[in-house]
Amino acid sequence: MVLVIIGLLGLLVAPNLVARLGKAKGEAAQAQINTLVAAVDLFYVDVGRYPTMQEGLEALVTAPAGDANWRGPYLRKRQALVDPWGNAYRYKAPGDHGAYDIFSLGSDNAPGGEGDARDVTSW
Repeated sequence: MVLVIIGLLGLLVAPNLVARLGKAKGEAAQAQINTLVAAVDLFYVDVGRYPTMQEGLEALVTAPAGDANWRGPYLRKRQALVDPWGNAYRYKAPGDHGAYDIFSLGSDNAPGGEGDARDVTSW
């Protein structure tokens, strides 16, 4: 009888727990993107330009060749370049929404989506 009750409680709690975990990852991704935006802006202040598409966000942790004004690293860990789902954050410069765009494609790693599969963006 006790096992049946525990099983029923598990059925009731599990969907809510999964939904909360997905929401938490989305919130973490947004916070990480905000940190990346601040780091890119610091890069701009020091170097006088945003990282190129070729350099990407890697320019925040490793000095681009020939940039004497680079004062980084602008992030403590290279791991900050990876979203909560294990995918690299995307960087586009010039961006469609500003000087640059930073975004994650969410849990499905595909454009669009809903819930934890939705894109998380800097704009």
